Amino acid sequence: MEFRIDSSELTDAVAWAARVLPARSPMPVLGGLLLEASGGRLRVSGLDYEASARIEVEADTAREGRALVLGRRLLDICKVLPRGVVECAVEGARLSVTGGEARFGLSLLPLDDYPAQPGLPAFRGVVDAEAFAVAVGQVAVAAGRDDSLPVLTGIRLALDGTTMTLAATDRYRYAVRTLEWKPEGADGGGAGDGEGADRGLAGDGEGADVVVPARRLTEIARSLTSAGPVRLALDGGSIGFESEGTRTTTRLLDGRLPRHDKLFSLGEHAVAVTDRAPLLEAVKRVAVVAEGDSPVQLAFAGDTVQLQAGYEDDVASQRLPALLEGSESMTVAFNPGYLLDALGSFDSESVRFHLIGPGQRALITDRPDGVHQHLLMSVKPLV
Repeated sequence: MEFRIDSSELTDAVAWAARVLPARSPMPVLGGLLLEASGGRLRVSGLDYEASARIEVEADTAREGRALVLGRRLLDICKVLPRGVVECAVEGARLSVTGGEARFGLSLLPLDDYPAQPGLPAFRGVVDAEAFAVAVGQVAVAAGRDDSLPVLTGIRLALDGTTMTLAATDRYRYAVRTLEWKPEGADGGGAGDGEGADRGLAGDGEGADVVVPARRLTEIARSLTSAGPVRLALDGGSIGFESEGTRTTTRLLDGRLPRHDKLFSLGEHAVAVTDRAPLLEAVKRVAVVAEGDSPVQLAFAGDTVQLQAGYEDDVASQRLPALLEGSESMTVAFNPGYLLDALGSFDSESVRFHLIGPGQRALITDRPDGVHQHLLMSVKPLV
């Protein structure tokens, strides 16, 4: 194998595929990236038993072939290569990488021990990559971090007609975001077998309700931000995304997230509206005196909200404009970290607090129709 390629293109391709490489593995070959050169193209692939990634870029292929090398070592080399054309070639039991006057050698890993790349599941439709990345980022802040409850570390992805719903919860907060997508239709493939019913796939190939690891989905969404339309593929065990030159898959999590419908139905409640950015900065400011998880209090009354944090002599407060409807006054308090995560996940100029009362659940939305919703449990207000 021998090919020539611009150093920046090689670095980007290697970095994209290396995202899925495991930090530790009992199988050394899973730390490898597979390089395949043929027909003026270079394909770089990586995988572990949970995810896979493949990218194709243009390259001047002088000699076709395949090579498996340690992925993170190759990425380290790519990051320090001089700018310009890089020459890569298999020489005996190693891959040589030459850029300018710099030359590196990498030992080859045994190709016979490398697992085959998984195929893509059946295509289900197309979603805009940028909109999808924004939506995933908005709900991922609420995903759990405790691996003892794996399903809570995931993001629910539900498909219903032309609406995609993303949701995540760690039991203390719950974020939901809806966006438009374009289904491929009933002939675009369905669950394929009985396993799909257990994983939340409709038998007609249209609906779906699955849980995807939040960390993996976040990485995938970020990597595809500028890809334009992305094809989504889904079956009973994995989800995949394909854009021009790139393909990635990850396994689904077992189980289901608790439904949010009843939680988000507050009945009669008050609504407070305030500018998001000033509120976010004010919460950061007053929270510096909040020790541990002591709350930040928001006291809404008339056309203002008074923020307060701390106890006894170590206190902080700030007043901001706000409009409260449905009640003369309402005081709630939140874990400052959770509140900051929630406010930071919105990109709107203002936010709406839907409030039942102190110590009750509170729903934060970006607009009345609730395309993006974030549920928080309020705690006991400050005395």
